[in-house]
Amino acid sequence: MSTSSDVDQRLEVVGQVLVRCVVMGVIVLLLWWGALALMGDLTYAVHSKLTPITRQQFNVIHYAGMLTTKAAISLLFFFPYIAIRLVIKKRRQQPSDH
Repeated sequence: MSTSSDVDQRLEVVGQVLVRCVVMGVIVLLLWWGALALMGDLTYAVHSKLTPITRQQFNVIHYAGMLTTKAAISLLFFFPYIAIRLVIKKRRQQPSDH
């Protein structure tokens, strides 16, 4: 049977994993944005040779991808992390049964 401290430790570990996922997701977004900001013309030139695409379509595709990635990071990692932190805080405020 799991003790209260076991549950707390597991919640902490899951929270640590989620916060690392948020950090890695933000790093990916920053690299993506940086690549487009610094090498957008080169990136467009490569992609437009592979498939006919206008610069506007290229920009829309990448910005929609970044928006989707931000939403995924928030919904899959950041909000669950916040929820776990709130559960941990509530568990610590409750008087112990033992």
